[in-house]
Amino acid sequence: MNRGRKQRISDAFGAAAARYDDHAGPQRRAAALVADLAQRQKPAGVARILEIGCGTGFLTRDIQARWPGAELVATDLSPEMLARASAGGLVAGTFLTMDGELPAFEGEWFDLILSSLAFQWFDDLAGAVERLAGLLRPGGSLIFSTMGRRSFARWRAAHAACGLAAGVPDYPDLEDLRAILAGFDDAFAFDEDYALACGGAKGLIAHLKGIGAVVPSEGRKPLSPRDLRRMMAAFEAQGGDDGYQVLFGRVTRSLNPRP
Repeated sequence: MNRGRKQRISDAFGAAAARYDDHAGPQRRAAALVADLAQRQKPAGVARILEIGCGTGFLTRDIQARWPGAELVATDLSPEMLARASAGGLVAGTFLTMDGELPAFEGEWFDLILSSLAFQWFDDLAGAVERLAGLLRPGGSLIFSTMGRRSFARWRAAHAACGLAAGVPDYPDLEDLRAILAGFDDAFAFDEDYALACGGAKGLIAHLKGIGAVVPSEGRKPLSPRDLRRMMAAFEAQGGDDGYQVLFGRVTRSLNPRP
């Protein structure tokens, strides 16, 4: 695990915690769909739920409303995000600072493990999915959303048109995720596209800063002022808006595991 990068991610999201909700339109939609999928998969018989990357609590509050009797453990890499999610007494549960890629649990603990738009920050997505699925009780499900490769396609294209490399991470595509899930007996993945009205390059930069998504891929350096101006002009020449591709995955543990 790259501890230095994880700390930078935690710091960036912590700095954005107070304004995150004002910029998080796609994040709200993805969280709502994760909760819907989870309720269809396991509407009853849920005693214990783990949430990975709770942020300010979009999914957390939905979990509480749908399974009010379940024991909830909500986790995030950022203590400041956890403080926002737990503020106001709207959610009853345990709030734990934790790297979801390295869960602080062992054995078959949870009936549901849910996460929305956090897995893209993992160093090893396949390994994390395997570790988290190992925490499921028989019949339990891991359901998550994560960023897909087509996210911010126009932003990437504007960089490429100027001979530059975008700092946006290289996300997996749907087939990559399906390949990761192929080793499980009961799993599926699909994707959705969410438009993002930016109103220009400054609007997209404000969106990314507003949600704390400002830690670039390893080795990517900030653009010079001249290159930044060229790239912003190229982005606005494409229309000045962009979008998210969100990948959704579900893994369910068999009630009768193979020997």
